[in-house]
Amino acid sequence: MKVLCVLYPDPLTGYPPAYVRDALPRLTAYPDGMSLPTPSAVDFTPGELLGCVSGGLGLRSYLDEQGHEFVVTSDKDGEDSVFERELPDADVVISQPFWPAYLSAERIAKAKKLKLALTAGIGSDHVDLEAAIQRGITVAEETYSNSISVAEHAVMQLLCLVRNFVSSHEWVRNGGWNIADAVSRAYDIEGMDVGVIAAGRIGRAVLKRLKPFDVNLHYMNRHRLPEDVERELGLTYHPDVRSLVRSVDAVSVHAPLQPETYHLFDDELLATMRRGSYIVNTARAEIMVRDAVVRALKSGRLAGYAGDVWYPQPPAPSHPWRTMPHNAMTPHVSGSTLSAQARYAAGTREILEDFFAGRPIRDEYLIVDGGKLAGTGAHAYTTSGAASPGSTGA
Repeated sequence: MKVLCVLYPDPLTGYPPAYVRDALPRLTAYPDGMSLPTPSAVDFTPGELLGCVSGGLGLRSYLDEQGHEFVVTSDKDGEDSVFERELPDADVVISQPFWPAYLSAERIAKAKKLKLALTAGIGSDHVDLEAAIQRGITVAEETYSNSISVAEHAVMQLLCLVRNFVSSHEWVRNGGWNIADAVSRAYDIEGMDVGVIAAGRIGRAVLKRLKPFDVNLHYMNRHRLPEDVERELGLTYHPDVRSLVRSVDAVSVHAPLQPETYHLFDDELLATMRRGSYIVNTARAEIMVRDAVVRALKSGRLAGYAGDVWYPQPPAPSHPWRTMPHNAMTPHVSGSTLSAQARYAAGTREILEDFFAGRPIRDEYLIVDGGKLAGTGAHAYTTSGAASPGSTGA
């Protein structure tokens, strides 16, 4: 079969990089007891850079030995891209949330042989699920591989905003020692009201990691968490987003992108938030109205915005989130640490092994199973093919 893989470009300094650590901590299971990826073997050393083109998710030797054609590229956009040229006779497409190859209905129509659309990581909104269902294409993703990675990043970005870390660091880098300028926007997070939108695996991990900071924790989720979980973490439940955002000083967003969450944070919703609020968004960029966020930062309604997600990806150099005031943006790296890459590369191989052998792909990884919605795993989907709010396995 032909496997077409779209990964982000190699480091500017060349591949492989000089690694700063010699090994990764060894994990035996995910926090909820789900087993780690179980491929028959791996052809890489955990801790290597696997998510770029030369890294190839550690799949080159395996696929070559099995007699499959393996095409890896970072050129994914436009009619003359490598992805567009190679797609028509591809049997499998592998992509990432960090450098997504957008499988639109038009592209799926061109991909006459496509049988499997596989996400190396979490989040498959770059695939038109309706078109995949109509064509009988299996859509799968490496669930939970980088959930904790994203949760850690979200907590880090929240602290960076509240403590005004980015500006403070820039004073030092630029040769200054401007203490008054740095601390004039710096606060303690202790005692603040902090809310999480969507308490799936990532959202719950964020809540768990914020508890030791002695903040007042709030959450919104379609399905309320068990009483013992609320009691353990000291959670206040909100039935809708509007109730939550007006009750907190900071919001961390972990909802999937779907019709109900598309452009959820518009001028009207942002205006209901406390003056000087913070937003961290490691979910999907289009949950926000792009320019509404810029306006809220300029007016002071928001004291800071930190995100790891953009639309499209990569964004244009002129994208206003690159230069808007009081931002702590990153280029969708939260789920692609070297630790996470070892897991999502191994999980990608596990899915491929099962697919090539005609074995069932484990439920946790399935979204669309051969044209049928898969609701038995970590994802729950409505009949329209969109994920239910707060139900994401991420």
